[in-house]
Order: sequence, then structure tokens, then C-alpha cells
Amino acid sequence: MTSKESVNQLFAELHAHRVATLKPEELAYNINQRQYLVDHADRSKFIKLGDRVENFALPEVDGGSVELDRLLEKGPAVLVFFRFAGCPACNIAIPYYQRQLAPSVTELGATLVAISPQIPSKLRDIKERHKLDFQIASDTDNKLGSKFGIVFTAAEESQKHLLSKGSNLGEITGTHSWDLPMPTVLVIDQNHIVRFVSISPDWLVRAEAGEIIEALREITKVSQAA
Repeated sequence: MTSKESVNQLFAELHAHRVATLKPEELAYNINQRQYLVDHADRSKFIKLGDRVENFALPEVDGGSVELDRLLEKGPAVLVFFRFAGCPACNIAIPYYQRQLAPSVTELGATLVAISPQIPSKLRDIKERHKLDFQIASDTDNKLGSKFGIVFTAAEESQKHLLSKGSNLGEITGTHSWDLPMPTVLVIDQNHIVRFVSISPDWLVRAEAGEIIEALREITKVSQAA
């Protein structure tokens, strides 16, 4: 069943609220930064359909390790990359995936993992706040995100703007870096092959739960036929 709730509609409502409440210069800054990322994203480096993903291991915020090989023993893996625990857009998207994606992922025999470069001690907050029942893993050095070509460095203008407001991204994430992943969803089958990919340089655009679920259903059909 396709999700009726739309993550991009939720973001449209967020943007409408910002249009109504932000000062014109703050609104323009927000829009311009998103457009900058869209214009400067190096899409030639993006991971693509059909690519093979080698095993990786990441620390999970509650302890232990998230290993791709172990995930794929059970079924396909759904990886959701997001920015950090305090990111306003992420606090819309991640709970949305909890409501609209996680139950179907489980029903289809897959595993959902959300990944951020934020260090585990800081990243745990989003899992606890939203009572998430899937794993949250830390790609603290952006090593995995860099392999997938989805990591960007905040523009100098953005860095100056945040610092002027007393906000240091490296301190927020605990990485001492201005690097973040673009919002990304990957579905990886049990042969380590990417069967669905959504990468959005604009942080107010994300993959809908319905299209991710449909990709999982296609993998299930192929597995059953085999």
C-alpha cells in the first residue's frame, strides 16, 4: 500500500511557514543555500543503480555495530542518510520514515538503518526523542558517505553565516568538520547491488516512502521467482 502521507508535502508546509515567519534576508539565505547545493553538486560521483556496495561497519548509537553483511543475511537493506540530530528537516523526515516506511520494511523482510556523520553520543538524541525502532548509525568520518559521492562541504558563506549566529557545525556534529551528507536513500539487495537510489542536494526534497517500498517489493518478486 502506497503511503498517503507525503514527506515532500510536509517540507512544503515547513517552507510555507518559513515564508510567513522569517525575515526576508533569512528566507533568502535559506533558499539561496539550497540552490547553491543543487547547482554545485557533482552528480558524476553519485552512487548509481547497479553499483555494488562492499561490506562496511558503523557504530550504532545504542552500542554495537551495524554491518552490511549481517544486514543482508536477513534481506535487503534500506539506508537513509541524514544530516544531524538537530537538523529541522531531518526531524521531519526521520519520524516520517518511522511512520510510513519502517513497518513495510519489516513486513518485506528488509532492515532500515538511518545514518549521519554526527558522533554517537550526540546522534542518540534523535532516536530517543522520536522513539525510533530502527537502528541509527554514525558515519563519523563521512567515510561511507564519501565512497557514495554524497558528501559536501558547507559553502564559505554558509560557514560565516552560522558562525555569526554562534553556531559551529563541527561542534554540533562532534566531527570538527563542515562536511555533511546530502539526503540519500539506498536500497541494497542481498547480492550487495543498489536497486534504488535517491540523492537530493536540496535538503527539503526526500524520497517518498511509497517509492522505496515499491523497490523493496520488486526485489521480493525477483527473489521469489528465483
